[in-house]
Amino acid sequence: MQKVDYIIKADYLLTMEGDLSVIRDGAVAVTGSTITDAGTFPDMSGKYTSDNVIDGKNSVVFPGLINTHTHAAMVYYRGLADDMPLQEWLEKHIWPNEMKWLTAEFVDDAVELASLEMLKAGITTYTDMYFFEDVAGKKLEKIGMRGVLGAGILDFPWKGVAECVDDYFRNAEALIALWKDNDLITACLAPHATYTCGPDNYKRANALAEKHNVPIHTHLAETRHEVAECLKRFGKTPVEYFESIGMLSGRLSAAHCVWLTDNEIELLAERNVGVSHCIESNLKLASGIAPVPKLLKAGVKVAFGTDGAASNNDLSILGEMSTAAKVHKAVSLDPTAVDSKTALLMATKNGADILGLGDKTGSIRPGKKADLVIASLDKPHLTPLYDIYSHITYCMRPGDIETVMVNGKIVIDKGKPTTLDETEVIARATAWRDKIQGS
Repeated sequence: MQKVDYIIKADYLLTMEGDLSVIRDGAVAVTGSTITDAGTFPDMSGKYTSDNVIDGKNSVVFPGLINTHTHAAMVYYRGLADDMPLQEWLEKHIWPNEMKWLTAEFVDDAVELASLEMLKAGITTYTDMYFFEDVAGKKLEKIGMRGVLGAGILDFPWKGVAECVDDYFRNAEALIALWKDNDLITACLAPHATYTCGPDNYKRANALAEKHNVPIHTHLAETRHEVAECLKRFGKTPVEYFESIGMLSGRLSAAHCVWLTDNEIELLAERNVGVSHCIESNLKLASGIAPVPKLLKAGVKVAFGTDGAASNNDLSILGEMSTAAKVHKAVSLDPTAVDSKTALLMATKNGADILGLGDKTGSIRPGKKADLVIASLDKPHLTPLYDIYSHITYCMRPGDIETVMVNGKIVIDKGKPTTLDETEVIARATAWRDKIQGS
C-alpha cells in the first residue's frame, strides 16, 4: 500500500467536479501539499495507509472556500462608519482614517485578524485589493494561507504609500518579483475603479499584468453614481468603456457588477471576464443587487466576495452564499434561481477559475493542492439532514468548521488556529481600536 501524509474520512465528500455528485463514506488522501486521491473510503482503504487519519464522523469535506474580493486590512474599520451612502462612507470616514493610519504596521497586524476570521470560516484563498501587499504576503506565507494580492493603483498620490502615480506601478512590479512562482501567493494588479483611475492608468496596469502573466482585479459598475460618472466622462457605461480601452479579458475579475445592461452582460461573457458577487456589502451600502441569474445564464463565471469588513461587516463566504441564494430567489420571483449546488460551485471552483487558479485549487481531484474544509454536521441547526448541498448553503455557519487544510498543512484544528495565537490577535486588534477611536 502507498503511504500518504493524511487520509481524511467523512460521511459526505463534495469534490465540486463533474456532475457535482455526492460521495457517501468519502475519503481524501494527501501527500505533501497535493491531493493524491479522492473517492469512497472502502475503495481507498486498500490502496493507502497513513499515520494521520482524520476520522470525520458525521462530517462533510469540501474544497476550501474562495473569497474573490476583499480589502483584508480594513477589518480594523469594522463597524467604524455604518448606515450611510457609499460615497459619504468613503470620502468622510474611510479615506480620512486611512490617510491617518494606513502603514505597513497597520496592514501587518490587521491581516492577521482578517486571515484568522476567514480561515475559521473555511476560506482558504482570498483576493485582496489594498496597499503594502508585500507585508500582507509575508504574513500570509507565515500563517499558511493562499492569497491573490492586488497592488492598489490610483490616479493620485497617497500619503505613506505613493508620492506619485509611478510609485504604484513600482510597488506592483516589486510585488510581482517578490512572489514569482510562490506556492501560496499570487501577485495581482488592482486599479481601484473608473472614478479613481483614468484610462491611461488602466491601460498601463493591463499591459503590466499581460507582461508578467498575472491577474488584474478592479471594482466595476458598483453604484448608479459610478455609472452616471462614467457616462458623463467617457460617454459609455463602465463595461462598454472597459471594452473600448481593451480591459476585458479572461485575466480580469471585476467586483460588484451591480448596474449592468444586457449588452454589458454579453460583453462580459464574450470576453470571459470573471465577476465577484459581493451581495452583503451591496445590500448594506444600498448599492443594489447584481443580476447574477442573468450573468450565469449568459455563461459568465460568477464567484463570491465579501468586500472589506468595513462594509459587510464580516468575512464569511458561507454568509454570502446563504444571502445570495435567498435574495436572488426573491428578486426574480423564481425559487430555482441560484440553487444550493450553484452557490457552492460559485464559492469554490468558480472562484478559483476567475482568479486563474483553477489548476491549483477550487475542487478536489488528484494533482490539485490540498485546500480542504471539514465541517461538523453534529449540530442542532444541521439536523435532520436530507440534502448536504442545501445544508451548506442555507444552514451552515462558520462555527461548524472543524478543520481547515491549506497546501497540505492543517491551519485550523478542531476549530483552533495552529499558526496564529488567537488571543494575541484579538488583543492587538482591540489596541488598534483604542488608538483609532481616541484619535
